[in-house]
Amino acid sequence: MKDYYQILGLQKGASKDEVKKAFRKLAAQYHPDKKTGDEAKYKEITEAYAVLGDDKKKAEYDSYGHAFNGGGGAQGFGGFNWADFANQGGFNGQGFEFDISDIFENFGFGGGAPKQSRGRDVSIEINLSFKEAVFGVTRKVLITKNSLCTECKGDGGKPGAGTTSCTTCAGNGKIRETRQSIMGSFTTVRECSVCNGKGKVPKERCGHCAGAGILRAQEEIEIKVPAGIENGEVIRMTARGEAMPNGQPGDLYIKIHVEAHASIKRDGTTLYTTLPVKLTDALLGGSYKIETLDGIIELKVPAGIAHGELLRIKEKGVPAERGRGDFMVRVNIEIPKKLSKKAEKLVAELREEGV
Repeated sequence: MKDYYQILGLQKGASKDEVKKAFRKLAAQYHPDKKTGDEAKYKEITEAYAVLGDDKKKAEYDSYGHAFNGGGGAQGFGGFNWADFANQGGFNGQGFEFDISDIFENFGFGGGAPKQSRGRDVSIEINLSFKEAVFGVTRKVLITKNSLCTECKGDGGKPGAGTTSCTTCAGNGKIRETRQSIMGSFTTVRECSVCNGKGKVPKERCGHCAGAGILRAQEEIEIKVPAGIENGEVIRMTARGEAMPNGQPGDLYIKIHVEAHASIKRDGTTLYTTLPVKLTDALLGGSYKIETLDGIIELKVPAGIAHGELLRIKEKGVPAERGRGDFMVRVNIEIPKKLSKKAEKLVAELREEGV
């Protein structure tokens, strides 16, 4: 059994924020598109986040995550001993009746109720500009998928027609089946697949979905992309995948692709750009206009600045939990390839002065 906390480098019971922070860090490190990428590791941490990033699934994992660790043989499945069971008269020819869900509960599979069916997950990709990724954006996308019927709300019955007792299970919601074996007879109990355990079925089928409860249709979904998201990250929207009659809908996964900026680069919450500076301004100082994501800013270049030196513009970087990162300007001093006679004379004078 995989230890999802260990995969994300966390202690058991870590908070949702800690899980999210750990996933973002590892996803950025192991994304297949990066030099440090590892596709297998990326899939593993994505799987771990899909569980620990969801409150309901995390609670179930915290409770039952190691239920599969029981050994094999007579003591397998969490200590259930078939030998002791037989000695107590389980298969002594007198017959035995059990509910499949009770057996799974004893084996540690997470409770007495049958596992509810679940719709398929849906995956899409969206492209963002560099600025949208930094500041966040709300996007609306049109997706074609299986959705609950708007007429019957997934029930499959004609609205207002009412229900009647299921003839398959005689209204019990469960089916009993008796079987013979060399060790005697036993009866299993399972949920009725016709009424899905309800004991009732619609009197008339819904004319809109022909009783299926779902329809293939287009749905407009609003996606709120958080500020600071990075290229390759995945947003998960719970229960926005394909619908399932009498079951839980799947999830929607949105993979983010961020377009490169012409002059600005990103490293975490810090943004970088390069500023070409004239030799004379590097010696005497000057003023330049810088393009940032917040607009044009005037930057003063101090006299005597060195090539490659960084100038910082505070809090003009990527938004973070507390404030914003910085905008760093790397100075690139331009050396003229050809000088006029006047310029050569002036430079020669400077050289004579030891400059």
